[in-house]
Amino acid sequence: MSSEVRFVDFKSDKQPTWCPGCGDFGTMNGMMKALAETGNSPDDTFVVAGIGCSGKIGTYMHSYALHGVHGRALPVGIGVKMANPELEVMVAGGDGDGYSIGAGHFVHAVRRNVDMTYVVMDNRIYGLTKGQASPTSREDFETSTSPDGTNMPPVNPLALALASGATFIAQSFSSDSKRHTEIVKQAVEHDGFGFVNVYSPCVTFNDVDTYDYFRDALVDLDEADHDPTDADQAKDVILNGDKEYQGVIYQNENSVPFEEQEGIDEPMTTVPDGAPDGATDLVREFY
Repeated sequence: MSSEVRFVDFKSDKQPTWCPGCGDFGTMNGMMKALAETGNSPDDTFVVAGIGCSGKIGTYMHSYALHGVHGRALPVGIGVKMANPELEVMVAGGDGDGYSIGAGHFVHAVRRNVDMTYVVMDNRIYGLTKGQASPTSREDFETSTSPDGTNMPPVNPLALALASGATFIAQSFSSDSKRHTEIVKQAVEHDGFGFVNVYSPCVTFNDVDTYDYFRDALVDLDEADHDPTDADQAKDVILNGDKEYQGVIYQNENSVPFEEQEGIDEPMTTVPDGAPDGATDLVREFY
């Protein structure tokens, strides 16, 4: 790893095609800054994305990358980390990709606690498919396919993570560049599965959960005397439906990543002494 890497080194030559003003610009910039400031480089970073407006983020970032299928970004990221634990793995997705079709994978990725980072761009809408309600949309949120509202309570991804045994839970706001970067950095540095839900407003299809709304509503936990190592405090924050929070909500400082528990400490291409004849060729065929 090199301390001389700059965040611009993580920018590819492809220009994002997101709508002007989309929150995903700020989310991605914070991800790149966090990777650079934690000493990573494009050569040791692997970005996995799913489907949705966030799906092409690996194209816009200069690193190893894979654009996975809908809802399956997390198992791909886990596979990458297991194959080569020396890589810094970051998975990016949206609230639809992560909390709808990918919800089952999310729960089990949290349980497994692989040392990787999961950044979810939560705009509370399906943006790519032109404005349907998402799992995190408000119960009274009106769209073309839910003109009377969803009539369902929104998924609380933070509660889902806590109930699944998460060792790091955080939330940020894409427009607050400095804090967003700080929070993603802490997720990257965490020993285990670092989960960050990012409020990333959709300026085209969501006129409720706007930049102005989050600026007015957000409470920064750094200014609220919050102890992220206290699980009871974390639960109170997560289940407080009257407020929107930013910051590290919960962190288990004794977290032991899955690969450390299982003794996975080198790439699969490194075949141990005493392995059967032909093992190297077999491993490299599938690596």
